[in-house]
Amino acid sequence: MVVIGQIGRGKSSFVKSYLWRQAVFGRSAWVIDPKGEYGPLCEAWGVVPVSLRPGGPVRLNPLDTAATWSSGDGRQSDSSLDGPTARRTALTASLAVSCLGRDLLPRERAAIDAALVAADAAASRASLVSPTLPEVVDALLDPAPEAASALRTTRAELVEDGRDVALELRRLVHGDLRGMFDGPTTPGLRLDGPLVVLDLSAVYHSPALGILMACAAAWLQSAVEARHRNRILLVVDEAWAILGNLGVARWLQSSWKLSRAMGVANIAVLHRLSDLASVGAAGSEQVGLAEGLLADSETRVVYAQSPGEVARTGELLGLTDTEADLVVTLPRGTALWKVGRRSFLVEHRLGRSEQWLVDTDRAMADTTGDRSVEGGRW
Repeated sequence: MVVIGQIGRGKSSFVKSYLWRQAVFGRSAWVIDPKGEYGPLCEAWGVVPVSLRPGGPVRLNPLDTAATWSSGDGRQSDSSLDGPTARRTALTASLAVSCLGRDLLPRERAAIDAALVAADAAASRASLVSPTLPEVVDALLDPAPEAASALRTTRAELVEDGRDVALELRRLVHGDLRGMFDGPTTPGLRLDGPLVVLDLSAVYHSPALGILMACAAAWLQSAVEARHRNRILLVVDEAWAILGNLGVARWLQSSWKLSRAMGVANIAVLHRLSDLASVGAAGSEQVGLAEGLLADSETRVVYAQSPGEVARTGELLGLTDTEADLVVTLPRGTALWKVGRRSFLVEHRLGRSEQWLVDTDRAMADTTGDRSVEGGRW
């Protein structure tokens, strides 16, 4: 599902109450929350959001994979759709592309492959179930002679091949973004509840938000696979932050397709469809990947759009003239739903007990205690 809407039109209210109501059917929700807006929903569910910040107490290892998580009966969970090494390689390459702002050269990809092999070995020696980014960076900066021999090159040349990648990834390990994804996953995190929220509000204004969201998404999807129950809703809020990075967009699209195969329902939240076009130059791969993500989403929920957005929205969604006219005039809380080839106008109504779950405007509450609910209709 893709949910699109201007600020204040009701998309946040819809997503939060939709997750709350789906719990009735036994579905769990996993959310990447860049702005810290899911606190009331966590409170209602009796869970604590996982707050990530540089130097904070919580770390998530994005190189964890489904094959390295233990299942409830103590056995190792296994992903039959892809091997853990391939998943780690794809993610590391995607992060490197995002950091470098360009495609990787063949020798850089080979250096990453060799570094991950070395990191796996280092993790085994340290009795860790998964390698970590610091081990990958160390292996890139200081490769073993046998790694160079396996690639029919010299150690000095292998150091040079992986140096740019290592220096960029080092920011997640020793730079201003350290302390979130640079070690083993913090033990004791509760992942078996009805809601798991990764709160990235502490780094929302960071230019590296897309990379951080990709790390968070990688960890979440691995955890989802390990606890696969065919009843999980995976929400990526502010999805534009991910789609703007070529490497991350590639990785997200492949993960999106993998999650569909696993029976996990994905929900991407955007302000407007022009966000998809603004992730890169016209005709660029970024734009193609972003539009492909839209094409892979069978359900599109469109709240009111500005007149300037109508042409692009109509083109990407195949709106009729009547639908395009409606999108401009939709009242708050009402959306055009495109489900496959069918269209519906849906008014989203909040029950009185749901109002506080979706309240993101508490600072605007008046002295009587009446809360302003974004997009709420009741």
